[in-house]
Amino acid sequence: MKFTPRPYQQIIIDHIVDNPRCAVWAGMGLGKTISTLTAIDALDIVEPGPVLVLAPLRVAASTWPDEIRKWDHLDGITVSPIIGNAAERKAAILKPAKIYTTNYENLPWLLEQVGVNWPWKTVVADESTRLKGFRLRQGGKRARALAKVAFSKIDRFIELTGTPSPNGLIDLWGQVWYLDKGERLGNSYQAFQDRWFRQVRYGSDAHEMKLEPYPHSQNEIEGRLKDLCVSLNAADHFDLDEPIVNVIRVKLPPKAEKLYRQMEQEMFVQLDSGEDIEAFGAASKTIKCLQLANGALYTEAGWEPIHDEKLDALEDILEEAAGMPVLVAYHFKSDLERLQKRFPKARVLDKNPATIRDWNAGKIPMLFAHPQSAGHGLNLQDGGNTIAFFGHWWNLEEYQQIIERIGPTRQAQAGHKRPVFIHQIIAAGTVDEIVMKRRETKREVQDLLMEAMKR
Repeated sequence: MKFTPRPYQQIIIDHIVDNPRCAVWAGMGLGKTISTLTAIDALDIVEPGPVLVLAPLRVAASTWPDEIRKWDHLDGITVSPIIGNAAERKAAILKPAKIYTTNYENLPWLLEQVGVNWPWKTVVADESTRLKGFRLRQGGKRARALAKVAFSKIDRFIELTGTPSPNGLIDLWGQVWYLDKGERLGNSYQAFQDRWFRQVRYGSDAHEMKLEPYPHSQNEIEGRLKDLCVSLNAADHFDLDEPIVNVIRVKLPPKAEKLYRQMEQEMFVQLDSGEDIEAFGAASKTIKCLQLANGALYTEAGWEPIHDEKLDALEDILEEAAGMPVLVAYHFKSDLERLQKRFPKARVLDKNPATIRDWNAGKIPMLFAHPQSAGHGLNLQDGGNTIAFFGHWWNLEEYQQIIERIGPTRQAQAGHKRPVFIHQIIAAGTVDEIVMKRRETKREVQDLLMEAMKR
C-alpha cells in the first residue's frame, strides 16, 4: 500500500526528524506508528543502525510488525519482536533487523543481556506514560533500567502517547526526564513537586493528603515543554461526529441493594453462604462496592454471584445491535467468568494475533476485553463500532484508549462512515457514577495540556 502523509502526519514526521529527543502527543488514531516509521526510514541514511521500540506486549508483538508489512515504502525494513520465553527473546536479539520491538516488562532482562554492548542508538517509547513512575533513586525497575542507558547509549529518544497526563500534570516529570535529563522540569521529582505543587488535605482524614498544582503551574509547565512536544488532536483534522453515548442505569434488586448499602456504610456484609466479607479501609471498600455493582463479590473461596442486572442489560444491547459485533469492557475476573457463562459464543481478547484478525473480519459477535490489555495501539475498528462498559474503573488513560480502538477517528481512517455507540452500564446510586464523574475531572487537566502543546 502506498503511503501519502496527511498534513497532520507530516507534522509528526518533521518533528521527529528535526528533534533528536522529542515527544509526540497525538490524539488516538492519528497515525503515530506509521508517521514514526516513516521518520525512522528517512533518518536511516544519516543515522544507520538498529532501532528499539518499547511498547505494551500486544503492540510490540503485532501492531508494529503489521504496520511495517502494510506499507510499500517500508518494504526493506526488517523487524524482530523480542518477546516470548527467554530462549526466544535471546534468539530475537541475535536476529539481524532494522527494528526490534519489546514490551516494557522486558527492559531489566534486556539490559542484563546486552550490558555495555547496548546496540540501539534510537529508542521509541510507545505509550510513554509507562515511564511516568521514574525517579532518580526509586521508582519502577523498568524505568530505572532504561534510565541507565538513556543518555550514555541512546542518541535519539522518541516518546509517543495520546494521553500524556491521565492523572494530571504530576505524570509528566518521569516522561520528560528521558528527553532532557531534568533540564526543563527539574533535576529530580522532588524539585518538580516542590516548585509546581502543594499538598492539600484530601477526605476527612487529616493525614490524607494529595498533590495539587498551583494556579500558575499549568502555563509555566506548558511553556517549558513547547520545544520538545508537539500535540495533535483528531478533532482538528477530521470532520468527526461525536460518539452516541447511551447511559443505561440498572436498579439493584432489593437483596443486592441491602448488601451494597451495608458494605458502603458498615464495611461488612454476610453472604447467604455464611461467609463474612469485611473491607479494611476506604480503598478496599470502594473495590468491593464496584464488585457488588457489577454483580459479584470476591470471597476467600473465589467469588459469589449477587445479581444479574448488568448481564441482562448487556443482553439487551446485543439484541439491539442486531448482529453487529459488540466490544465489551470488563474489570474483574469474576466479571469475565460470568460474561463467558452468559454469552458462550463470545471470545476473549488474548495474546493470539488471530483473535484480532477474526474480530476485524467480523467472525466474533462479542469480544470481551480488559481496558488494561485492549488499549495502546490495537486496531479493532474494522470489527465493529459499538462498545459496552460492563464494569468501571478510575483509570482515564485506559478508558480513553479502549474507546478509541473502535472510536470515530479510527472509523474515519478506515473509511467506515458509521456512528460509534458507547453504552455505559451503570448500577444506579452506586460508586459506578462516582467513577464516571472522576474520570471527567481528570480529563479536564489533560485536555488543557494537550491544547497548549499544539502547533
